[in-house]
Amino acid sequence: MPKLAGTLIVLLTFILLWQGFHLLVGASAIASPLQTVVKLGALLGTGEFWVNISETMRAFVAAFALSLLGGISLGIVLGVRKLAGNVAEPILTTLYSIPKVVLYPLVLLCFGLGISAKIAFGVMHGLIPITLFSMNAIRQMKPVYRRTSQVMRLSPSQSAFTVILPAILPEIISGVRLGFSLTLLGVLIGEMFASQRGLGFMLTSAINIGQIDTIMAIALLLTVFAVSCNSLMMLFNRQLTHR
Repeated sequence: MPKLAGTLIVLLTFILLWQGFHLLVGASAIASPLQTVVKLGALLGTGEFWVNISETMRAFVAAFALSLLGGISLGIVLGVRKLAGNVAEPILTTLYSIPKVVLYPLVLLCFGLGISAKIAFGVMHGLIPITLFSMNAIRQMKPVYRRTSQVMRLSPSQSAFTVILPAILPEIISGVRLGFSLTLLGVLIGEMFASQRGLGFMLTSAINIGQIDTIMAIALLLTVFAVSCNSLMMLFNRQLTHR
């Protein structure tokens, strides 16, 4: 009950601040909470909007799956091999600090204007954070786990999946949470630059013609989706930590 009450208080405060900003700057800058919800309901009642949602979700699911599998696998390899990890970490950090927008022409050249470019742009945002979190999780893992796997003469694959991965799973979930949000952001940015469908394309179109209520409605939908998924991952993480 205290957690529920705290959540309701935060939500109510957010709505009041939102309404306050709307009254302060006017409807031409920020739509009110009620206008946003009404507009979102109207959009959800159209088939075209669901087509755009489907396009974004297809690209996001593929990009997140690639970021997840690639990031965890690469992180485990680099974490187990200390020298390779020490060499790769500054390189990965430097690569991630490069603004991804400047690489978009290269992405378009390699993948074209279809869904592949959006997936690639999402992976560019989500892969490296998951890799770094996974690698650092292994570095902070208790040495007794690896010594136990060596005593039991487990193969590298058996050690990775039965000892290392379960031991570092709570820390990996934290990286997955960050990678989830960044991958979604990457897909949306990809749709905003060169796409004919998707929520990012709808945002760009709404910005160009000044449809503030549409912008706010899409932003609200994405916020609810991201917060809901993040809350589920936090709950899963707490259960793992408790166990």
